Amino acid sequence: MLTLIIHWLRGIPKEWAVAIIAGLPVSELRGAIPLALCWGMPFSKAFWLSVAGNALPVVPLLILLDPISSKLRKFKFWAKFFDWLFERTRKKADRIQKYEALGLALFVAIPLPMTGAWTGAVAASLFKIRFRYAFPAIIAGILIAGLLVSVMCKVGALSWKAVMG
Repeated sequence: MLTLIIHWLRGIPKEWAVAIIAGLPVSELRGAIPLALCWGMPFSKAFWLSVAGNALPVVPLLILLDPISSKLRKFKFWAKFFDWLFERTRKKADRIQKYEALGLALFVAIPLPMTGAWTGAVAASLFKIRFRYAFPAIIAGILIAGLLVSVMCKVGALSWKAVMG
């Protein structure tokens, strides 16, 4: 799917493409940082573009997810979708419920599939974490995840160079 998205973004500047890819729920910065580095961007530029792109949807998600999901649940398709989404998030988010904002930050920070800013915003909505706590927690998680992904990319690149001689 990421290949298809990159293909669609082919005509725009690479910086914009990295930020857009970081803002998508299917890739977030876990896909954007390695992509930016493959495109030859410096680490700092790859990091900050990815963090900015990943942070962009957080405010609208935190503000609009609950009211929009409540209105859309009147329709059978959307009721099933939101039930699935919230149940999936609930299963993965026991730490968030226990530790609230700190748990939310750690959950977002884990660079694994389904643990990023989008799922964090869904969890904040689901567990009724107030915006003033949820927003900084998600941003902290994005920053930590960005650092972890960047370090993993750097270590992987160094390992690859060592193997290839």
